[in-house]
Amino acid sequence: MRKEIELKLSPEEAFDQQQFESIVVKSLGLDVKSDNVIIRALKRSIDARGRKVKVNVTVEIFLNETPPPRITASVDYPAISNGKTVIIVGAGPAGLFAALRVIELGGKPIVLERGKDVRTRRRDLAAINKEHLVNPESNYCFGEGGAGTYSDGKLYTRSKKRGDVRRILEIMVAHGAREDILVDAHPHIGTNKLPQLVSKLRESILGAGGEIFFDTKVTDFILKDGEMIGVVTAEGKRIEGIGVILATGHSARDIFHLLHSKGVFLEAKPFALGVRVEHDQGLIDQIQYHCTSERGPYLPASSYALVQQTMFGGKQRGVFSFCMCPGGFIVPAATSPGELVVNGMSPSRRDSKFANSGIVVAVELEDIPAQYHRFGPLSAMMFQADVEKAAWQSAGSTQVAPAQRLVDFVEGRTSQSLLDTSYQPGLAPVNMAKEVLPEFISVRLQQAFKGFGQKMNGYLTNDAQIVGVESRTSSPVRIPRDRERFEHTEVKRFYPCGEGAGYAGGIVSAAMDGERCAEKLMETYGK
Repeated sequence: MRKEIELKLSPEEAFDQQQFESIVVKSLGLDVKSDNVIIRALKRSIDARGRKVKVNVTVEIFLNETPPPRITASVDYPAISNGKTVIIVGAGPAGLFAALRVIELGGKPIVLERGKDVRTRRRDLAAINKEHLVNPESNYCFGEGGAGTYSDGKLYTRSKKRGDVRRILEIMVAHGAREDILVDAHPHIGTNKLPQLVSKLRESILGAGGEIFFDTKVTDFILKDGEMIGVVTAEGKRIEGIGVILATGHSARDIFHLLHSKGVFLEAKPFALGVRVEHDQGLIDQIQYHCTSERGPYLPASSYALVQQTMFGGKQRGVFSFCMCPGGFIVPAATSPGELVVNGMSPSRRDSKFANSGIVVAVELEDIPAQYHRFGPLSAMMFQADVEKAAWQSAGSTQVAPAQRLVDFVEGRTSQSLLDTSYQPGLAPVNMAKEVLPEFISVRLQQAFKGFGQKMNGYLTNDAQIVGVESRTSSPVRIPRDRERFEHTEVKRFYPCGEGAGYAGGIVSAAMDGERCAEKLMETYGK
């Protein structure tokens, strides 16, 4: 017999396995747990709204019954060496999950990745942090696993329109992720765990007969009679197939330039731009968990989600937290020399003493300055690039990032000194409003930080600092596609996919989008 119960527990009761099982057993009217009782947490979420933090747990209990497996996904994929070739450009979440779905449907994926495999890629990340050298082909955005590999590994998504979230999570568990991601309301894997997971996804693709090529940059698309039948690599190699899934991520500007030059229809797309704010994690814990000292051993590093409506020039725009990384690090995410971009990541234990989050302003197309309109569908991207260049120049034209203490920024002062930081290349004091950020961005951020300080008492403090710029929140270009077929609106056999095409916003949503694009391509051209 299976039973399901809801419990509201203290953190210690929820996360100490022995106490947790004891409480569940007592709720069943039993004295001790017997071998014929199996207990599994089904869902778990932290409720910190009251003065005492509680954990809501949905529990499934099996009495005299063998429970079904937690997951149905496996790593046993069919051999498809002779399947029809599908070209996938990019080996991030969208590309890797597209490849696995192509295999399940009998096709043979050929995955082309401009960057390096996940292990070799680490050397280029070290070069950015220590030597300020940006490899335009291998960095925090480009390489096996994409931008998600060296990130917090957050797996929460509201995007359920194009796929099954549970299916994606189960595939991850089958490839080595912890089963906790099936239970926690806001699951994450951690930057230290993701490389191994990505490697195992690669092994499944290769083991089934698919192909993956690293250090292989696509420099042209083969178009014939309105159809995309293949690609050309930097070495001049032509690779053709039944279709092309483009999963290059939100930072592959050369791909957008290439498509535009070939007359492929693109659209400028709203995005968001701002800074990354860094606090002491202990302060955020005290605010969120209502504690006066350390949070204790059972609660995870706390996070927050904030939004504030702001006014400038008679226009209302939202300012919101983005990719909040509790117990994390700020990292240099530039993809080319001469630009400065920051992002955040966390290890699985989230045990850094710092908390950081993107705080970004919604940028609508009407907000883009007039001088960029000549770039047509690339206008938002070119505006984004110039802000990143200004950030790079303001702090000395290296990967040292411009920074300012939080209250100093709100009040328009250049900081005389900066705080310790998790950002390895270092910080330089810069008046962000005057030297880096467009006025409509800085004014809105200043308004929003005041509002955040009212919502979270203690948040607005000069013991926090902003680091710039956070600009790669999403793609500033959309590659339009048919809503039903997922195929480009004008070019047949071309499937724009994931964050880079403007149809996803994170690891899980990108993975789901990759799967759906693979299904539509195989349904139409794979028979």
